[in-house]
Amino acid sequence: MAVKLRRPILVGGVGLSLSLWLLQSLHHSMAQLGEFTVLGAIALGGGFWFFQKRTSPDVDISPIASTIERETVEKAIAQVETAITILESETENHPANLQLRQQVVQVTAELDRKVNRIAVTGGKNVGKTTLLKLLENSCFHSQQPSFSETAALFTANDSEVITNQVAIANDLILFLTAADLTDPEFQTLQQMAKSHQKIMLVFNKQDQYLPDDRVVVLNQLRQRMQGILNLDDVVAIAAEPGLVKVRQHQPDGTLQEWMEKPAANIAPLTQQLEQILSNSAQQLILASAYRQAINLKTEVKTVLNQVRRDRALPIIEQYQWIVAATALANPVPALDLLATAAINAQLIIDLGAVYQQKFSLQQAQTIASTMGSLMVKLGLVELSTSAVGGMLKSNAITFVAGGVVQGVSAAYLTRLAGLSLIEYFQVQETATTTGGLFNVEQLSETLKQVFLENQRVAFLQAFIKQGVARLMPESTQPEIIVAETAALP
Repeated sequence: MAVKLRRPILVGGVGLSLSLWLLQSLHHSMAQLGEFTVLGAIALGGGFWFFQKRTSPDVDISPIASTIERETVEKAIAQVETAITILESETENHPANLQLRQQVVQVTAELDRKVNRIAVTGGKNVGKTTLLKLLENSCFHSQQPSFSETAALFTANDSEVITNQVAIANDLILFLTAADLTDPEFQTLQQMAKSHQKIMLVFNKQDQYLPDDRVVVLNQLRQRMQGILNLDDVVAIAAEPGLVKVRQHQPDGTLQEWMEKPAANIAPLTQQLEQILSNSAQQLILASAYRQAINLKTEVKTVLNQVRRDRALPIIEQYQWIVAATALANPVPALDLLATAAINAQLIIDLGAVYQQKFSLQQAQTIASTMGSLMVKLGLVELSTSAVGGMLKSNAITFVAGGVVQGVSAAYLTRLAGLSLIEYFQVQETATTTGGLFNVEQLSETLKQVFLENQRVAFLQAFIKQGVARLMPESTQPEIIVAETAALP
């Protein structure tokens, strides 16, 4: 084995950092689960998925009603600049650095923009183009905004991307519908409202309904939008009324009929637009600039997280094989299995340094103990060991081969812990912080999610083969076959 210990870590197993009661608990669990097979792992893995789906929090449909002040936007821009500075300090000459700086300048210039941008959007065949032409020819007393039309939503896989771009680039959205809302329309409106986006819901083509039915549909829309949009911002119009038959009795007693096209009726919309622009024109611009700043901050963080992930993965790989070697050499099966349930404190310190999260040795040991406890309580230790053991078949089962099973299992658990820490760190702020208490609930959810993402057959097969090659000299390796069908779902 070519694993070198560069730090005094993992000697005797990482499990030494865990308390004795946890060891006893694991020993009791292993006694009960001694006959636990890969089939059991599949069932429990499915249970994790069911649990995750059942416990997902309900979506909050309440809009963000707070007013965006210029100071708030400037603070958000300053946070973006800080994030870019951190990115520049960690990556020299990264191709994204210059582009991100230019985007900051553009967002800053938005603060002094005078003309409001209004987008007309909605699904297919709801009258967007017709309404756009009418609005461009309308006269507004407060100011003349700039109108644009978007591509039809809900017609392609990139509909969500289009929606996000529309919400970021425009101050106000005119969302058209020709009937009561569908679920995709409702979800889109909800997401826009939660991001400080001013929206008007426009019920177009009301002329296609009977008078009583028009009232019913409009009331339904207002009821569904209650708590999300102002009720005055839900209006009904007829941008292009259909032809109607006109009958006229002539003096001679005959009846004359002809088709006539009524004039468009968008007065409810233009009147409400006039009211909004008169009272909130600058506020709409500030909210738009704020959304752009938040979006840019997310973009910077995405780039920074990718850079840091590229640096963190080799660290995890180094430690996973160190843990594997420790598990292989440890003569106490229960202890080395427990050791794989926790990440080494030094690994936590090293990963924390990559993500600008500073931890003392004592803090890192506490986190290692917490992660080990979570892995045991979530059943990941038993699941991982059973899966790896079930996928390994040997023609010559020896003590060393059995140790390989434990070593590979140890490496796999350490990798899960390291990847979980990466995911956890990535949602933290980009600025340098002093490591504090972990959110145990969030860490637990992250562990489960990372486990689900790394339990596929192809990944386990490749990982096991790599582990065997590292832990056993080629000349002494037994014929080990990775089972094709034994794996977690």
